[in-house]
Amino acid sequence: MDLQNQQRIIDAAEKYGAENCVVILGSSDAEGAEIYAETVANGDPTFAGPLAGVSLGLAVYHVFDEDIRSECNEAQWEEQISMMEMVLEPDALAAAVKGMREEFSKFKL
Repeated sequence: MDLQNQQRIIDAAEKYGAENCVVILGSSDAEGAEIYAETVANGDPTFAGPLAGVSLGLAVYHVFDEDIRSECNEAQWEEQISMMEMVLEPDALAAAVKGMREEFSKFKL
């Protein structure tokens, strides 16, 4: 996650309150999704960005998580996401983010 996005996340959490923010990831690999999820929930594990040492505890989900999918318009899902669902590993991606959420997030949907 680049430094600008880390700062945007901090700004949103400060403006709206961490309890009112949800981060939805669309990463295509489980390892990356896990690192991004840890970054927004527990702080930047690389200690390189604005979230270094900052544990916001944000709710974080992958777009393939059933909690997110169930909220999506089916026609929009089909048009925008379904193709990626066929070529990626949606269960592994959702599980990677869920693990970080369960370990570090203070907030849930």
